[in-house]
Amino acid sequence: MSDDLQATLDRVTFTADGLAPAIIQQHDTGEVLMLAWMDAEAIRRTLTTGRVTFWSRSRGEYWRKGDTSGHIQLVKGARLDCDGDTLLILVDQVGAACHTGTRTCFDADDLHPVVGAA
Repeated sequence: MSDDLQATLDRVTFTADGLAPAIIQQHDTGEVLMLAWMDAEAIRRTLTTGRVTFWSRSRGEYWRKGDTSGHIQLVKGARLDCDGDTLLILVDQVGAACHTGTRTCFDADDLHPVVGAA
């Protein structure tokens, strides 16, 4: 593992389960597509292969987006938030991002919040 990659992983603050949330965003439109979980190995794979890899909490295994569906996520950028506890992965989404077959996981329920004003 390169020193730069190890330095990046050292900056990530993982949960007690060894995971960090990863927000997946379309690189050119800013559309938020999904949220999933990564451990250090999933982050390493994502940063070194050009395809997004996650850790499945329910199945207890790694999964690379699109391996079964064909709806792949090509990495276009990656950032760590100011606290080091959340990743933002910028992708070119090919096909649906959500397991339900929709473009984004955030199109189901509008919660109708009171909209703030300045």
